[in-house]
This record gives sequence, structure tokens and C-alpha cells, in this order.
Amino acid sequence: MLSRTVVRSASRGQSPVLTTFTLAKAYPVASTVQSRSTASASNLSSDGAQSILKAQRKLRPISPHLTIYQPQITSLMSGANRITGAILSTSAYAFAIGYLVAPTLGLHIESQAIAEAFGAMPDAAKIGIKGMLALPFTYHAWNGVRHLIWDTGKMLDLKGVYTGGYVVLGLTGLSTIYLAFT
Repeated sequence: MLSRTVVRSASRGQSPVLTTFTLAKAYPVASTVQSRSTASASNLSSDGAQSILKAQRKLRPISPHLTIYQPQITSLMSGANRITGAILSTSAYAFAIGYLVAPTLGLHIESQAIAEAFGAMPDAAKIGIKGMLALPFTYHAWNGVRHLIWDTGKMLDLKGVYTGGYVVLGLTGLSTIYLAFT
């Protein structure tokens, strides 16, 4: 018979667990018999053990996060895609809820009222508002096309990914300017 003893780490406030596995040679497939015995390292109270754990945690190094990585177009565009998606969906839900609740609050958010208010604004305000609405929409749409191209298995090499990223940024700029000024 073969046996192996393994020491497993303990849960909070518990001692380490010694586990002995026994393998029988008589069977073609090894069977395991598990027996557990506990070994106590010290007789600390749970409060004492907790204070030691807290002190040890303060001495542990903090794992680095995004600060150790150099920003790249791929990571920045991925974050921008998520942010624009959140902006678009939040705006759509907020407008839909406002449109439904407005009559009960006595507000006028009908299409005609919105068109009249927008038409009365100065041209610079119109361009600014249309640009702020067009930018997340066009970026998210063009980046979605880029992802659809990736789904076909094309432009997945490093050069293709970067080329696609720059094309998306260029098309976003052009389409945003076009929508803002028309």
C-alpha cells in the first residue's frame, strides 16, 4: 500500500489539517481512503489569531493593477467601447422613463416641444449638443463593425488590430463632425 500525507492550510481560526491518502495496489484503478487528523500549532484564542492575521495582511504587498501597464490603443479602445455602451444605454433608459413619467408630472417632453426648444437654440449650442450625442453613438457603431469583422476571422493579427483601431477613430471623427453640422 502506498500512502501520502498532505498538510492543507486551515480556514480562519482553525489549525492546519493533516490528510493521509492510502492507495491500494490490489485494484487496477487506484482507490483512495481518506483519513483526517488535525494538528494544532499553538493554543491561541480566536481573537489572538485574528489580530495576527490582520497584522500579516498589512505587511503583504499590494498586487499591481492597471498602473503598471503602458496604455495601448487596444486597451484604451476597449475601455471606450464599454463606456460609450454604458452612456448610450443609460441615456436611452433615462429618456424613455422621462418620456413615460412626464405627463404625470405635468412636463412636456413631446416630440414637438423638443423640436421647438431645439430650434430656438443658438447654432453653437445645436452643434455642441448634436456632437455630444453623435460621438458615443458613432464610436460604438464603428467599433461594433470592427468586432463583426473580427468575428469573420479577419484582421486579427497585430497589424490588422491597430489598423482597424485607427480606421474606427478616423471614421468616428468624420461621422461625428458630419452629424453635428447637418
